Amino acid sequence: MKNLQQYVLDLPLHTLVFFSLVETTAKLVEVSEKYWQSKGLNGARMRLLVEIMKEGGIILPSMLAAKIGVTKSNISLLLIPLESDGYIRREPHPKDGRKSVISITNEGQSLLLQYLPENRQGIAEKMQALEEHELHQLLALLTKLKRG
Repeated sequence: MKNLQQYVLDLPLHTLVFFSLVETTAKLVEVSEKYWQSKGLNGARMRLLVEIMKEGGIILPSMLAAKIGVTKSNISLLLIPLESDGYIRREPHPKDGRKSVISITNEGQSLLLQYLPENRQGIAEKMQALEEHELHQLLALLTKLKRG
C-alpha cells in the first residue's frame, strides 16, 4: 500500500502539473459545454463546425478527424447529424472522385455567428483570472508542450 502512495499522493512536480492542467482544462471545457447545453446545442458538433471554418469552410473528412483526434469511421458518424440538420454538405472532391469533402452551409455559418460570440465571451471571462502577459506565457508553454 505504501508503494502505491507515491503514485497517488506523493507526486513529482511534472505529474502535479499534468493533473493540474487536466483538471483546469476540464473546468474550462465545462463552461463552454454548459453554454452549448443551455442553448440546446451539442458542443462537439459546434467544434466540428468551427474546425471546418478554420479551414476556410471546406475540409476532407480525414483531415477533420485528425484535427479533433478521432478515427475516420468515427468522423462519419459525428457528421451525420450536422448533415441532417443542414449545417454541412458532403460533396465529391473536385479532383479525386473517390474522395468527398465537407463544406459548411450558410445555415452552419449562421449558427456559428449566432452563438459563438457569447460562448467566446464566457470563456474570456474565465480566462480573466490571468493578466495579459500571463496569457502569453501560458500560450507559449502550451505550444511548447504540444510540440513535444
